[in-house]
Amino acid sequence: MTHKGWHSRGYLPHFDSAETIQFVTFRLFDSLPRAVAESLTKLVDSLAETDHNLDGGFGACWLKDATVARLVEDAILHFDGQRYRILAWCIMPNHMHVVVEPISANKLGTIVHTWKSFSAKQANRALGRSGPFWHRDYFDRFIRDQGHLARTVDYVENNPVKAGLVSATAAWPWSSGRFRI
Repeated sequence: MTHKGWHSRGYLPHFDSAETIQFVTFRLFDSLPRAVAESLTKLVDSLAETDHNLDGGFGACWLKDATVARLVEDAILHFDGQRYRILAWCIMPNHMHVVVEPISANKLGTIVHTWKSFSAKQANRALGRSGPFWHRDYFDRFIRDQGHLARTVDYVENNPVKAGLVSATAAWPWSSGRFRI
């Protein structure tokens, strides 16, 4: 299986490489109002602004439902150690972050597609709804070194604290941070 390196599906650039640790963020389809999402595409570095808007809790926030959050968490952890290694994760009310290292020939795009496809079907069933669940694309950034990895894991696990959802990382039930006490 050949990895794509840098590529794009017309929206966000992605980097696909064997055994490269990646920071991935994907969001619910309604997590940003259209006008906000469109204005963010015009910014040179919209990552901080996107995070700020996502933490604002726009949309239906289906991931705040414990049943749905558990389904998503189970989906991302299902092949941990087989197809990829999960180093950190956090499920927020309308988006999620994962620090992941694909194993061997497994491609990041395939991994994320599997997570999103499986969890969307399960979540829609649990919510008694149909239609889009996740936004079609995702953000990824490859981890450059150990310092970058440490900062990224800290960011992922402290996102609920930064967003004002809890006062301590370990208090958030849908994050790897609850295991690092």
